[in-house]
Amino acid sequence: MTEENSRVSGSQRHEKISLLRGKLLLADEILEDGVIAWRDGKILYAGIPEGLPEQIRREALPLSVPERGLIVPGFIDIHVHGGNGEDFMDASPEVLDKITSFHSTQGTTAMLATSMTAPKERLDSVLAEVDRYRSGEMPYAQLEGVHLEGPFFSPKWPGAQNPEHIILPDVSWLEAWEKQYTGLIRQVTLAPEREGAMEVISWLREQRITAALGHTDATYEEVERAVEAGLHHAVHTFNAMTPLHHRLPGAAGAVLSDPRISAEVIADGIHVHPAAISILAQLKQHNDQLVLITDAMSAAGLDDGEYKIGDLPVIVKHGEARLKDGGALAGSTLTMIRGFRYLVQEVGLSLNAASRAASLTPARLLGIDHRTGSLAQGKQADVVLLNAELDIEGVWVKGRRIGL
Repeated sequence: MTEENSRVSGSQRHEKISLLRGKLLLADEILEDGVIAWRDGKILYAGIPEGLPEQIRREALPLSVPERGLIVPGFIDIHVHGGNGEDFMDASPEVLDKITSFHSTQGTTAMLATSMTAPKERLDSVLAEVDRYRSGEMPYAQLEGVHLEGPFFSPKWPGAQNPEHIILPDVSWLEAWEKQYTGLIRQVTLAPEREGAMEVISWLREQRITAALGHTDATYEEVERAVEAGLHHAVHTFNAMTPLHHRLPGAAGAVLSDPRISAEVIADGIHVHPAAISILAQLKQHNDQLVLITDAMSAAGLDDGEYKIGDLPVIVKHGEARLKDGGALAGSTLTMIRGFRYLVQEVGLSLNAASRAASLTPARLLGIDHRTGSLAQGKQADVVLLNAELDIEGVWVKGRRIGL
């Protein structure tokens, strides 16, 4: 190889170094004047400007930053059904592109494709399509796997899930799926009081898949027994579960009081009162167990009107999604950036606490915090740039800028 060819080969191997300077939000602190640099999708440096290596300083291409711009890690949404007019239950390459591209413009850099309660053959199709999609480039928000929300629910708490397809927990379904699509299923939501649930929870623990409670009529005591078996997470806390009462703590009371349970919350001002979110945050954020989710359905990003969630018709009015029949809340039209803003501006969480709920804690729950979820050297360049009003100015997924 000639020296000229060597130089060409080297230039093909490495992209130009990208550099942002502004208010930098790290895992445990905020640098009022910070800098982050990355190349080839990996963070090379994140810290104070004075510590930036000279070689990076020479080679970097500075990116434009709004005045008082805030640099935060990309958001990770572990509970999202769709958006941009599409539903994960209708998964195809085109559908998955439309959902992930929309949510990436809202600051989401990784997500779980979340299913609905449905017949097994339809769930088979979703798993097959997501598995196939993950084998490709995934140009937008990265699908880290699948969250099976159902069909192992309580018929007393179907929410916006079709009760016709609710069944008792069946470990054989999960065993077959795990054998065919190893590592694809990352979270399973079920009602722990149902017959067969303990066997499923124990199996999930052995496979290191998150066992989560949701759509459940469980008592406090039944949740505690499930935690002993391996359950350690709750979906959309307060919604579709037995509520807290001072003599009957219910599932919500178990989630609030047990430090072994991490807790999702839909921070949209519709599903949960900000005071209730504040109580949850005070109990959960000190040991990093608060998880911001959207539970977004197909209408996210679109105008009011008629939509579907799974196979059920939904009416969206003033951004609030409810089943056409019965009026139950049917997911949300929330995005992660709106939820992040709500936690800061309405609930009163610090920027660091809101960021951990939106990025680092879900990354830890998925076991991917070694490569994403915070801004640190060696991790993926999953970066969101915000202005002083916490509006998005730029999003990078693995160092690739997303068109807004």
